[in-house]
Amino acid sequence: MQQSAATTLFLPVALGIIMLGLGLSLTLNDFKRVTQYPKAMTIALISQMVLLPLLCLVLARVSGLSPELCVGLMLLAASPGGATANLYSHLSHGDVALNITLTAVNSLLTLFTLPIIVNYSMEFFMGAGQFIPMPFSKVIEVFAIVLVPVSIGMLIKSRAPGFAAKMDKPVKIVSALLLVVIIVSVTLREKQVLIDNIGQLGWPLLLFNVLSMAVGYFLPRLFQVGRKQAIAIGMEIGIHNGTLAVYIALNALGNSAMSVPPAIYSLLMFFTAAIFGFLVNLKKETQPG
Repeated sequence: MQQSAATTLFLPVALGIIMLGLGLSLTLNDFKRVTQYPKAMTIALISQMVLLPLLCLVLARVSGLSPELCVGLMLLAASPGGATANLYSHLSHGDVALNITLTAVNSLLTLFTLPIIVNYSMEFFMGAGQFIPMPFSKVIEVFAIVLVPVSIGMLIKSRAPGFAAKMDKPVKIVSALLLVVIIVSVTLREKQVLIDNIGQLGWPLLLFNVLSMAVGYFLPRLFQVGRKQAIAIGMEIGIHNGTLAVYIALNALGNSAMSVPPAIYSLLMFFTAAIFGFLVNLKKETQPG
């Protein structure tokens, strides 16, 4: 399949801008802060790295979707949270500092775990010998397009905090607009795949999204993690970096059908995250005292 100009040029630039925006909100202290939230961090990372891929594997297995769309679901599950999770956590009165820390740590860890999960998924759903593992050069490319802009953003924040604060909101707006453009372009490009599978694709994506946020919120609460931290974990786990998943599907794996699940999920999660934030705060308001 030939790649379009949007795939080869626009998508890497868009992802770079989004990751730059993430870097503008990070400092080295965000990585050091891991030791301040040992229980919350442990639960969140286990949920993100282990429970979500297993949950998604089951959903994909019983969904009846094509192998390519199943791999697209797993690619989504393997992707880290993004800056959007920080915004929704703030609006929902979650622990934003924990969100930022989780985003920073997850973004680094998934550079190594994502290729493993994706390659296993391709072999599982597409058959031994039929999968196309991510070439080492593509792994380096993904590493660079994630880490370099984040590092630049962090450098700007450390050297010019005033400028970083001033640019934070405009970059977030541009990032949101770029995400919309990516979703629309992928939807138009794969509209026939979407039409053929929307009946089957809709419920696994919605169920995965709802279960992700539920696991992220209720599992920490079960282990006596504070409510604000549980909200932060729920948002972090339920809101994935769909742009990264789309980029890997199109540029690293060269399969546009695999980009459909993360593209649709990226749109869906805006609404479900808002409902989730409303419900967890409604529960607080209805509790006595």
